Amino acid sequence: MNRFSRREYLRLMASGMIGDAVYSTHSIQANQSVEAKSVAAVVSVYYYNSHADVILGKILNGWLQDGGLGPALTLASLYVDQFPDGDLARSQSAHHGFPIFDSIEKAVTVGGNSIPVDGVLCICEHGDYPYNDLGQHLYPRRRFFDEIANAFEKYDRVVPVFNDKHLGPTWSDAKAMYDRAQTLKIPFMAGSSLPVGYRTSPINVPMGSEIEAAVGIGYSGLDVYGIHALEFYQCHVERRQHAEQGVKSVQCVQGDAIWKAVDDGVVQKDVLEAAFAAVPKSGMPNMRQDDQATLFLFEYIDGLKGSLFMFSCVSGTSVALKIKGQPQPLATAFDERSVPRHPHFAYLLKAIECMIHTGRPTYPVERTFLTSGILDRSLCSLQGGSTKRATPELSIAYTPIDYPYAQLADLQSRPL
Repeated sequence: MNRFSRREYLRLMASGMIGDAVYSTHSIQANQSVEAKSVAAVVSVYYYNSHADVILGKILNGWLQDGGLGPALTLASLYVDQFPDGDLARSQSAHHGFPIFDSIEKAVTVGGNSIPVDGVLCICEHGDYPYNDLGQHLYPRRRFFDEIANAFEKYDRVVPVFNDKHLGPTWSDAKAMYDRAQTLKIPFMAGSSLPVGYRTSPINVPMGSEIEAAVGIGYSGLDVYGIHALEFYQCHVERRQHAEQGVKSVQCVQGDAIWKAVDDGVVQKDVLEAAFAAVPKSGMPNMRQDDQATLFLFEYIDGLKGSLFMFSCVSGTSVALKIKGQPQPLATAFDERSVPRHPHFAYLLKAIECMIHTGRPTYPVERTFLTSGILDRSLCSLQGGSTKRATPELSIAYTPIDYPYAQLADLQSRPL
């Protein structure tokens, strides 16, 4: 990160230009001239390589989690919902000196009678929680958020909140969380680390591009990784002209219906092939032989047809776009590197850090609100016999932000 004086940093925050200025080098370093902000964390579990570890560990131990430079954030307090074997929360608390509280309110207030922290990180991923009939892992994200918001109301102060991964995971929970954040005017961010992580082959999609077709590919469980694939897809297609207005219908199909959609032109074949060529493979080279494939079909209000394939024959996430006037589709994939300590989470934390320091979301929470709804409605369609569902509830409009993602060039100059 560029080095700024405290005065310059505050000026940039006030002007709303902090994102462009700080990220102009796409490099993650500590701004040692900026006073650290304090955060409370509310997590489901905290063990090695859990989401709590690869996010909070970078606050405690630096971007590389090696004791080096890190964000201008300090961890003031922690609430942990479950303590499985391998728990790190207690040892990290003893080593770094932050308290662990037995309630979310106490964590947010740091055991006092006010909100002394500058932000709250809600990391409800991993842990022993049930699944519903749709296959959604019923993480208590809404309960966590409600208890955070209850503390804000009780002590009459609101600070920024980040929610890891999708809202919900059910639509009713996602909508309740979003609506309450709007009502209380909570600066709110959420989502996957994929939109800000590395790309295997960066592509140039200027804001306002005329995107004629787009196909995404994901892998693994429909709920747990479907949200990652949708977030990666949406962060590209939201850059189209006149975006974003939301989605008017959703359908989820499997089996022969997938390839009928392709052969009938509902999915543009050359764009699908470009996305498939870009993604790492884990087995069979022929996608049509993947008997576990699932296709999410969704139509945007502006007419763009959304297509996201979930394959078992790939081991990554990709997207391909057909832009008007360009002869070939553009395609890229998320770079899945995990060393050191899942570095894409450092770039997610950098976006969170920016929100905590500016008091404003670094990019719109509506992106994740929309992808949460697409995923939930898709799973409902699948359970209901793959029927097409009108989704007036997904008329979610927002203005996208031209926020940068991690650059592979960083890897050539720094050991990240």
